Amino acid sequence: MNTKSYFFQSFAIVALAFVAFIGFKQILPNKIFSDSKLDSKNVLIDSLLLESVAKDSLSSEDDSISESNGKQKIVYDKTGGIEFPSETFDNYKGYQYLISFYEKLYQLEKNPQSKVRIAYYGDSMTDGDLIVQDVRVNYQERFGGNGVGFVSITSESAASRASVKSLYSKNWKMQSYLNVKRPVSPFGVNGHVFFANNRSNATWVQYEAGTNKFSTTLDNPTLFYGRSSKSGKVNFIIGKDTLKKSLVSNSLVNTLKVTSGSIKAFKASFVQSDSIPIYGFNFDNGSGVHVDNFSQRGNSGLPISMFDASVMQAFNNTLKYDLVILHYGTNVLNYGTKNYSWYEKGMTKVVNKIKESFPGVSILIISTADKSTKYAQEMKTDSAVVPLMNAQKKYALETESGFVNLYTLMGGDGSMVKWVDESPAKANKDYTHFNQRGAKAIGKLLYDQLNKGYEDYKVLRQKRDVNPNKRRAAGRVDSVSVKTDSVNE
Repeated sequence: MNTKSYFFQSFAIVALAFVAFIGFKQILPNKIFSDSKLDSKNVLIDSLLLESVAKDSLSSEDDSISESNGKQKIVYDKTGGIEFPSETFDNYKGYQYLISFYEKLYQLEKNPQSKVRIAYYGDSMTDGDLIVQDVRVNYQERFGGNGVGFVSITSESAASRASVKSLYSKNWKMQSYLNVKRPVSPFGVNGHVFFANNRSNATWVQYEAGTNKFSTTLDNPTLFYGRSSKSGKVNFIIGKDTLKKSLVSNSLVNTLKVTSGSIKAFKASFVQSDSIPIYGFNFDNGSGVHVDNFSQRGNSGLPISMFDASVMQAFNNTLKYDLVILHYGTNVLNYGTKNYSWYEKGMTKVVNKIKESFPGVSILIISTADKSTKYAQEMKTDSAVVPLMNAQKKYALETESGFVNLYTLMGGDGSMVKWVDESPAKANKDYTHFNQRGAKAIGKLLYDQLNKGYEDYKVLRQKRDVNPNKRRAAGRVDSVSVKTDSVNE
């Protein structure tokens, strides 16, 4: 054996590896992973985000907004005879694009038996119903409504959610839009599809009403499930009673009411139904405001682009959404880039998919919150926060969506450090996520901004209605466009 030859071969490999490392180091981002320690247990990062980052995020281009562009004037065309005051990019809220949602709230205020529904899509910020439950309570306190809305079969945060309690068997099979591109059956409105693996053991889920205000009963519990060539059965156990029902899966989306009225708890046990896609249960009393929490840890929002529009329309035929909220950003900050043009393009496709899936719905974009990272031993606002927030604002404006700048709403630069350090604290030591106290405060801030737009809408509507010409114009809804003019300084 030629030991000398092997030694030189090994030395050459090490030398080449070192040279390659030095070369790659010049083109890699300064920070690929967050400086803070992350608990990877049960954390998913969606595949579309990883693909987009791998393809585009090595660009060093800074996608910031210049001062002149930030002061660019946005002038709205009238919608149904109503025109909100002009804005600049810096203070953009886009109330003009929430008019259809505000009109539904107005009709609900006149007729308390009518209904308004909100779909709230988010990431770990809204895990366990945080933030969303507070938005829900604020709306239900003012406009009425009882129930937590749509709830998935299984959930990573089931044990920590106070607005509804759930237990489930371990033999459910689940496919998520975070890591599956071609599911066996289309994803549901919650981005998941479940299958009861009940050939050997019973597959079940059990719900109990929560302790939160307006969610102390399960109202009109209704199962949502998909199409299958086979039928199945489900047994609903309510107290000492068992209701045996069949699953007839002829349509894209099917519903089965457990019982009418309100109950405190029930268990659903699925029998010979392993081929039927199961989506979840809806709980609402049929009037007032209802808010569905579709949170998913690790989600960037991009997977929504994989929704089957026809399936979503089938869900919407029953649920009838008036507002879709997209609250993302947490999982997009840790990839060493300040150029978020790739994310802006991807989320523009997502908003267009929402418009196709839920025709006529208003859309609200909520930006990233402040997040702190350690720089020279001091916790400061991460340098990627403002560029990402601006990219989110840009696609909100481009897609004619309302916008909440959560970064400035919570205090702007350095605010996350303050929320962590104040006593009692309102955010966790990861300098990213809010605790329950902070989530409640954020939920109130979000509601207050939305409600400010609604109060302004009512004033504008009243002015329109007392003017005969404007009242005639309100008979139709004009297409909305934006005119931008430079502000004279």
